[in-house]
Amino acid sequence: MSPTVAQDHRVDRRPREHPGAGPSAPASGRRPAAGEAGHGHPDPPGAAACAAGPDPWGDARAVDGDVSGAVRAVLRDLLTRRVAAAQAVDPLFARDLADRVARFTQSGGKLSRARLVWWALRACGGADPARTHAALRVGAALELIQTCALIHDDVMDGARTRRGRPALHADVEAQYAAAAVPGADAGAGPRGARLGQAAAILAGDLALAWADDVVADTELPRDTARRLRDLWSAMRLEMVAGQYLDVQGEATLTRAPARAIRAACLKSALYSVERPLALGAALADADPAAVRALCSAGRSVGLAFQLRDDLLDVFGDPAETGKPVGGDLRSGKPTYLCAVAQARAETAGDRHALAVLHGTLGRADASEDDLAAVREVFEATGARHSVEAKIHRLVGQGLRHLDTPVLDPRAVEHLRTLLRGAAGAPPDGGGAADAPAPLPLLLTVTDEGAAR
Repeated sequence: MSPTVAQDHRVDRRPREHPGAGPSAPASGRRPAAGEAGHGHPDPPGAAACAAGPDPWGDARAVDGDVSGAVRAVLRDLLTRRVAAAQAVDPLFARDLADRVARFTQSGGKLSRARLVWWALRACGGADPARTHAALRVGAALELIQTCALIHDDVMDGARTRRGRPALHADVEAQYAAAAVPGADAGAGPRGARLGQAAAILAGDLALAWADDVVADTELPRDTARRLRDLWSAMRLEMVAGQYLDVQGEATLTRAPARAIRAACLKSALYSVERPLALGAALADADPAAVRALCSAGRSVGLAFQLRDDLLDVFGDPAETGKPVGGDLRSGKPTYLCAVAQARAETAGDRHALAVLHGTLGRADASEDDLAAVREVFEATGARHSVEAKIHRLVGQGLRHLDTPVLDPRAVEHLRTLLRGAAGAPPDGGGAADAPAPLPLLLTVTDEGAAR
């Protein structure tokens, strides 16, 4: 991911107007988006007083009944305003990039990070309208930062599809290939590919800038805003660091279980699960015991989430994952699954397994038969079973951390469902209750505050 636009923003400043993106009335029948009551929304102060009717999303219990709908409403309103601002800057830029970022962000996502923010807020007792609006805005911002991550990921991985559709860089490339005039090559071949990749990098940067703007424009008490800003900044840094470990491992063919776990923790465990939970707790001004419980649960289940994702890339169904199977194998991604298989083959002196792994992993032209041979190695070495067992243990450990009276039990049940789903665990599953393994690189919010 390009970190060039990942500049720190002040979270506790007043809302600002965006050029060319004046307030627009909600469409008929649409629920008003959070923020229309003046909590960090670009509307001028006092605009909410002129609005007709109450804001359904200002009531935490109303949001409880449709968290995804509330986040989508906020996201739709935010993106409408930002695309209008882009249109005022330049219509071509708005059409080619801003519109694509908005469409991508609103299509196909499960909103899992946003829902984790919400139910962490509720588990810690957050319910007043200001914090309700803030949680929905932070959830929307997480969807935008996920857009940035996925668009950049597809460029780095050379992936041509995402969510069953052309990846953004491939879509731009195809657009200009189709528009090329006879005898010109600007829209095809190397030039078209470079344009697609450059457009995707800029689109990802735009999504990240918008995400930062949403967080920066969210009004909160000063101490709450500082905690939110610190968590947001740490999350962005960890995500970029984890992605770099991934691509560096691909280039150097570095495959070691400990290194793979470290990259998975940074890239996914923190970003996808622990940090969203911590953000919700911060918005609720949760006490240290609640923060520790949520972050410990997120740490374990977040790692299980990445290990499950690694398995799905090898053994999953493209119709369900939205991307071709075997992409990680062809790119040589240093996953924990690959690292365990190699370590076990080396220990057993299994030359055939090592030859298959060394001859296939990282080969962009690997055939389906080649990938099938790698799958057989994962099965024969016991690597697949080992990873499945680790996922099972991690989920059990994570869910056990939620068994505490400092968290609201009704909200905890929603968190349990979300966390099990993220790790691909059965709805009523549990897992072994082993003590969590120490992961010193993962700091809780309390630890970070003490360090500062």
